[in-house]
Amino acid sequence: MGRLKAMPARLGRMPERLQRVAEPDRDARPDYHAWYKTAAWQRLRWQVLLRDRFTCQMCCVIEGRKGQLVADHKHPHRGDEGLFWDPDNLQCLCKTCHDSTKQRIDRAR
Repeated sequence: MGRLKAMPARLGRMPERLQRVAEPDRDARPDYHAWYKTAAWQRLRWQVLLRDRFTCQMCCVIEGRKGQLVADHKHPHRGDEGLFWDPDNLQCLCKTCHDSTKQRIDRAR
């Protein structure tokens, strides 16, 4: 039996109206996401965790593992540099509260 070298095109081109519309890049993140990787953010996060004594401000659980705590913005900054770096706009939350309760509150706004 011989090898198939090329599959004959039977459909041709798809009509332009049916071609996939280019979607915005979902992986593209705004520039302010890079702020979370700075040493200044890490210092500010640590200050907030110390200030709040490693206690979740929603459920009042004291968490000994710092990886399970989040320095959360009370009011979403959405790229506003003043709100992002304001320590009074930050609170200590456990990961559970941050990922469920706080996200639900933010979506409701």
